[in-house]
Amino acid sequence: METVDIDEAFDAFEERWAPRLLASLNGQELKAAKLEGAFVWHSHPDADELFWVIEGDLTLELEGEPDQQLSDGELGVVPAGVEHRPVADGLAKVVLFEPAGTENTGDADAEDRKREVQTLED
Repeated sequence: METVDIDEAFDAFEERWAPRLLASLNGQELKAAKLEGAFVWHSHPDADELFWVIEGDLTLELEGEPDQQLSDGELGVVPAGVEHRPVADGLAKVVLFEPAGTENTGDADAEDRKREVQTLED
């Protein structure tokens, strides 16, 4: 069994919007990401996406619904197919939980923002 120290995980990288794999289980992946600024509008047609804010503030803008504000220790789940855009006012350290292989840009045509999930050692 492997263990992960979440603080050490976030200290291991600086890049924004470039998720790092923390763990895999039952076809799902747990990823650490540092977010800052606004991402692209996108959806994941077949996958729910969990955002868990470890530190900072994150707004989940949701198409046709009120924005969701998340702060330290709070999490929210964007249901499959819901168009959304994460926006971090300042640096936010976030853990993501979603099916393995889920692209960070979902169905958006945003090649410049697409990132492969890396390990902490990358």
